[in-house]
Amino acid sequence: MEEKKFDINSIIGFALIFGILLYIMYQNSPTPEEIEAQKLAEQAQVEAEQKANKQNEAVVTTAQDYANTAVLDSVGRVAAQNKLGAFAYALSLPSATDSQTTVETDVFELKFNTYGGHLAQVKLRQFVDYDSVPIYLVKDKNSAFNITFGTSDNRTLNTQDLPFQPSVSKNGENTVVSMKLKVSESAYLEYRYELKPNDYLIDFSIKSQGLSNVFNTSQPITLDWKQKNIRHAKSISYENRYTRLTYMHGDEKVDKLSQMGDDDELVNDVKWLSYRQHFFSTILVSDDSPFNNVALTSQNLVEDEEIDTLFTKLYTSKMPLAYSGGELTKNLDLYYGPTDNDTLKQYEKGLEESIPFGWGIFGWINKAIFIPLFGFLSGFLPYGIAIIVMTVLVKIVLSFVQYKQFLSQAKMKILKPELDAIRLKHKDNKLKAQQETMAVQSKAGASPLSGCLPGLLQIPVFYALFMFFPTAFELRQKSFLWADDLSSFDSIYEFPAGFSIPFYGDHVSLFPILAAVAIFFYMKMTTGQQMATQPTQEGMPDMGKMMKYMIYFSPLLMLVFFNNYASGLSLYYFISNLISIGIMLVIKNYIIDEEKVLAKIEVSKTKPKKQNKFQKKMADMMAQAEEQKKTQQRNKK
Repeated sequence: MEEKKFDINSIIGFALIFGILLYIMYQNSPTPEEIEAQKLAEQAQVEAEQKANKQNEAVVTTAQDYANTAVLDSVGRVAAQNKLGAFAYALSLPSATDSQTTVETDVFELKFNTYGGHLAQVKLRQFVDYDSVPIYLVKDKNSAFNITFGTSDNRTLNTQDLPFQPSVSKNGENTVVSMKLKVSESAYLEYRYELKPNDYLIDFSIKSQGLSNVFNTSQPITLDWKQKNIRHAKSISYENRYTRLTYMHGDEKVDKLSQMGDDDELVNDVKWLSYRQHFFSTILVSDDSPFNNVALTSQNLVEDEEIDTLFTKLYTSKMPLAYSGGELTKNLDLYYGPTDNDTLKQYEKGLEESIPFGWGIFGWINKAIFIPLFGFLSGFLPYGIAIIVMTVLVKIVLSFVQYKQFLSQAKMKILKPELDAIRLKHKDNKLKAQQETMAVQSKAGASPLSGCLPGLLQIPVFYALFMFFPTAFELRQKSFLWADDLSSFDSIYEFPAGFSIPFYGDHVSLFPILAAVAIFFYMKMTTGQQMATQPTQEGMPDMGKMMKYMIYFSPLLMLVFFNNYASGLSLYYFISNLISIGIMLVIKNYIIDEEKVLAKIEVSKTKPKKQNKFQKKMADMMAQAEEQKKTQQRNKK
């Protein structure tokens, strides 16, 4: 059903105003000329409203549609003049009512407030939230956009308190919305919005004309922008984790305010500000000179998920503007849309840097490898299958790391009897035992570290994917098997209302359970072998005992921590560990032959082994320690 353009409050407001006008005309005994002028004004306003009510069609208005009409009586004009000075003229216009102008494009349904001249509602037409409710980024006064300025007659005024005159026109295929705060028909402050078809970026400018004698240019002029981000996801706490005020400043540097707590910053040279919600963003871009002395604040609004259910964070930005020749001119852009890499990247303003793909090498891996790879795979595969295929490809590429780890473990297993004999022989001289142990390992080309170092190569990939899946807009509301939304948790059981397990949540997710089981068996198979080959050194932690604890701790961490995370991420870890188990069995049973490894070790032992600088330094240090110990023993005797 077509959505009404004016709500009941607007209708009541118009009715009250009309009644007041009738009363004023009755009390002041208006002349026939005044009555005729009033009828003409009402007719013009009705025609303008009828034009604005047409769906998907721009309304073209002219200055004649808003001709100056004496709406206020003489007493009202005097009161307005005393309060607003030159801007009292704005109250004399028939558009000076608490009304809204509605404009639609392919992607937006926008409502502009007459008072304040800014957006009262931003509805994204192509998206819905977890509960199938349309996505609103601005609604029900959650956002405020205000300019505070001084006048030449020593007044301080706020645009949010003053009526703007709306007009809608066409510029080719683009729709132009002009909101003017007038002091006369030729002098005004204008907010100009230009909307392009199927585009989330709005060309926005703030310009004044003929106000150089009205502004007090010696008094600061400040833009104050506030917004409470509306909840859109099933888990408000999870959504809040990825909701942050992000900004670009200086030499393309991107910074953020606090992720969970309250925070504030004073920043210079700001190119854009992003009031980022998890999957949707509101971004203000400076198209000309950057903002300076910008005061930013972020307030966390989710203290209790059961109570705080409407908003995630409150963002504020306060920034000074500059006059030029006594007038105000600022060219900006407004982005209201998805926090999607491909969408943001097309504007070539660095807006995609607001997406938290990870810092340093982790972000580079995501941008250079995983985003293009997943985009390619999801182009012809269902999203769940695309995750599985990408996981298989990643594990194949990293299979050499597992091979190196298992080869190191095999060597240590073969050397264990010899190393145990050395420790038994020098049980009273631990330093000597360590020296001979290192010598045997060096000659055999085996070392505990040789198995750890290749494993470190997996950490950048692990963390990059940990950041990729929760922020991949493509996964939003895409289903796979029992998961309704791969960007949110998969719930197979909901606890009774009001019941929640601390750190776990009020539901049971299946993918984290499967991932935890797979991790347990993988660690049982790999860590068990490491425990068997890992000697306990005096003065060092019992690594075998620590590994034993990790076998149970890691799956438990997965089970609890990922219960509220994106099911796509848990699906990745589940498949990844299944593949790791398969690769391990293949390497262990079909690739690594312990007899051949032993033969290579024996050959390696016969060859002279040249120590590297680190090994030589360690050997020298141990020799010095051994000599000091002997000296101390002789002195005691």
